[in-house]
This record gives sequence, structure tokens and C-alpha cells, in this order.
Amino acid sequence: MTVSKMSWRPQYRSSKFRHVFGKTANKESCYDGVPITRSVQDNNFCSVNPRFLAVITECAGGGAFLVLSLHHTGKVDPTHPRVSGHSGNILDIKWNPFNDYCIASCSEDTTVKVWEIPPHGVLKNITVPWKELQGHSRRVGLIEWHPTANNILFSTAYDYQVMIWNLDSPEQVIKNPVRTISHHTDVVLSMSFNTDGSLLATTCKDKKVRLMEPRSGNLLQEANCKTHKASKVLILGNMKMLLTSGTSRWNHRQIALWDQDDLSVPLLEENLDGSSGVLFPFYDPDTHMLYLAGKGDGNIRYYEISSEKPYIHYLTEYRSLLPQKGMGVMPKRGLDVSSCEVFRFYKLVTIKSLIEPLSMIVPRRSESYQEDIYPMTAGNMPALSAEEWLSGNNKGPMLMSLKPGSQVADSHSDMKGLGNFADTRRSQSRPGMLQLAYIQDQLEAKVSKDAKEESGHAGDERTRTSVSNGEDLALCSPPRTENELRMKFHKQQEEIRRLRELLSQRDVRIKQLELEIKNVKNSQSQSSL
Repeated sequence: MTVSKMSWRPQYRSSKFRHVFGKTANKESCYDGVPITRSVQDNNFCSVNPRFLAVITECAGGGAFLVLSLHHTGKVDPTHPRVSGHSGNILDIKWNPFNDYCIASCSEDTTVKVWEIPPHGVLKNITVPWKELQGHSRRVGLIEWHPTANNILFSTAYDYQVMIWNLDSPEQVIKNPVRTISHHTDVVLSMSFNTDGSLLATTCKDKKVRLMEPRSGNLLQEANCKTHKASKVLILGNMKMLLTSGTSRWNHRQIALWDQDDLSVPLLEENLDGSSGVLFPFYDPDTHMLYLAGKGDGNIRYYEISSEKPYIHYLTEYRSLLPQKGMGVMPKRGLDVSSCEVFRFYKLVTIKSLIEPLSMIVPRRSESYQEDIYPMTAGNMPALSAEEWLSGNNKGPMLMSLKPGSQVADSHSDMKGLGNFADTRRSQSRPGMLQLAYIQDQLEAKVSKDAKEESGHAGDERTRTSVSNGEDLALCSPPRTENELRMKFHKQQEEIRRLRELLSQRDVRIKQLELEIKNVKNSQSQSSL
């Protein structure tokens, strides 16, 4: 075990992520007036996908959370409808990684509930869940979706049990989990899966780090280090290492790196500072970057992880005066690759009732797609069904490219039992373009219809004129802010310019055809003479 110390000697290391910087969104792109929960639970209280942002809110008489369309920025209406079916405070929410319209929540009322979100967003209060999971005897503090198997959900509560649920079960109220893991002697503080979901790591209030096989519940390894009290754990992708954040023997905030095959002694321990807020670690397996955000801090430190000593390489930190209560993270398929964005946080600022997007950007001069910083990444299609995973199969995630123009698979095509939403949830958009599902459905219908009716170049032109910059003019919502109005104006000007060019091209083509007809007539008259 080594405890790292500050060195006066500068360390120069070549890295394409050495100059990554944090860029906060402007005021018009933030979410203002959100009544963020005042719960003291050490969770993130926020979950994000490329369509919606969900945040747990403060309310009386039960628990509720807001679901906002990602484009719904600016001031949030205080009377905005909520998802409010729990009878106790909500402690955690997580979007289904394979369905952008499905979200799970857990609560102090001892239940876990899975909700269907309409494609147009929450237009009225939702109180009836799609599935209700009843099995825990005390409040449920954490939930996690399996990273590759469809409809497999893990939950852990203050009864010290970790339960595995199969949502493909036909019952609306599921009372029997497929498995219960009972190795913990105290409250589970965090859970983390490896890339293919064959390993589950947990931290517990009994100061132990456990590594287990999630399907069978077999305990593989257990770490009990007296010099490091772990609160959060991450399995670092396929690097066969674990990272824990917590406190040292002298209550300094600390991170520790562990060998996945030997948890007896940490590979590395690094003290950070003497603050008291919990450290939330976030890991990007595509760039091997680690982000550390402290609860109550305004800064975010980031590092690069390597498989060789010294393992953790400090890059720099993002600093802000606004303290964060929790952080939501956008999946890689929702990032804006045109601006070289490699990670995006949604920062909960309780003192201002504000949710502030924060983009981590690699500075590049070229505006073209940067393949070296965007390798194939986990997509939104499950690799296994719930039945296949429960029968003993393991499989890595289905990969996708973030290159603009490459198609993103339907995020719900394998989801079972979600009623009539299946026909309205098709989305084929390039990463970074965040549009309403309903608009995209209409566009696809128009394009497919025009493609059948029209043929050739002229047909393609008519198909393109049915939309304006990717949006159906009849379905566009009115602008809410001055900035939106300005953007709409510029889009209309661009559309007018494009239509004028199209008309001029057709005028030229008409003149060419007229000349050809005239030449044919002249040649025919000469031949007759």
C-alpha cells in the first residue's frame, strides 16, 4: 500500500485530456425555480437521459419528482405536474438505460416503483406506476439497473438486503424478488457493476467493501481496511480495478484504488482535503477519466486512470462558487460531439433552486468529428433479455458510434408491457440533437410517406421541404425566451434562403427543359423540310 504525497517535482505526461475544461451553460439553458429536495441522503437526487431530466423535489404528504423535457429550460412553472405516487419521501431515481421513457424510484415507504413517462413529457400528475415492487421491510435507499440485461433492477434498503427484480413478470405488483443477497450487516451505501454486469461491488456502513456475483449472490471478496472508510465504490470498467471514495483514519477525504483480484490491501490511497461532504466519483470508461464531486463543494476534480503505476494522474479541477447537492450525468449518446464534449453533469444548486448543466470539453481547433476521443460506446440496446441473464448468460454491452449520421437504435424496442407507447417512441437522431419524440415520429411518417410516393431527385427535394431545420412547422412550440425567439428567427431566415435557392435551381431547370424542347422542335421541322 502506498499513500501518495505532494511532490515539488513537476510531472509531465502526454495526454489528450490534459486540457479538458468545464463549461457552464448560460442562464437561458439552466433550469430555474426547481424545488430541489432537502433530504440528507447521500444520493445524487437527479437522473438524466437524452430526452428527459428527472429531479427529486421537496413536497409535503409523500414523495414526488419532476420530469422535465431536456429542452424545457428557463424558469420552471411551480405548478408543473409531477410523478407523485409514493407515500414517503423519494430517496433515489434512475432512468432505464434501454428505455428513455421508463424510470424507477425508491422511497421511505419501503417500495420501489417503475413509471412510464409519456412521449410528450408529464402533462398531468402521474400517480399510478407501471410496476410496484414490494419486498423490503424498511425504507429503500438505492436502486441500480443492470448495465446489459433488459428489465433487471437491483434495490437495497435499510433492512440490509439487496434484492434483484425481474420487471418482465406479468404482475403489476411484484412481491417476490428473483434473488435476495444478505451478506451485509449494515446499510449499503453504494452499488456498482462492471461493464458486462457479471460483478457487483458494494460499500457498507460496516466499513467493508464487498465484491460479489450478482446473479447467484455469491460473495467473491471482502475488503476491511482500517486506514480507509469507504462510502462510494466504482468498478473501473474492464481495468480490473475498484475505486472507493471515503475518509481516512484522521477524517480526511480520501480515494483508494484496489486490485479487483485482491482486496486485502489497496493499491493506492490519496488524501484530498479535510472537508466533510461525501465524495461522489464518476468514471468514463471511454476516456478513462475519473471525476470527483464533493457534496457541498463548488469544485470538481478530474483525473486520468492508467493500468500502470502511479495509476491515478491528476489533470486539473473545475471551480465554482455554487455548491452542489447532487449531480446528474448524461449518457454518452446524448453528448454534443460537435463541440468535443466528453462528459456532461447536471449540477443541483439548492441555494438557488437551480439545475446547471456543466459540459467537460476537450479543446480542439478542428470542427470535424474527433474519432480518437469518441470510441465505440455502450448504446441503448440491451445485450440480453431478463430471462437470458437469469439463466446464466453474461454479455458485454451493445456498442454504438457517436459519429453524426450514424443511427441510434430505438431505446425501447425490446421493452415489454409498455402498452401503446411503443408506436410513438421511435427515435433515430444523431447524438447531440435533442428533439421531442412526437416531432420525430411525425417526421419519420412524413419522410417514409414521401419516399414511397415520390421518386428521383425531385421527390427528394419535396420531402426535404416538408420540414424546417429538422422540425415540423405545424408542431413547433412557441418560443419561451428572447434567446429562443432569436434562434427561431435565424432558423426561419435560413429556411427562406434555402427555399429561394431551391426555387432558383428549379427555374434554371425549367429554362433548360424549355430550350431542349425548342431545339427538338427545330430539328424536327428541319428534317421534315
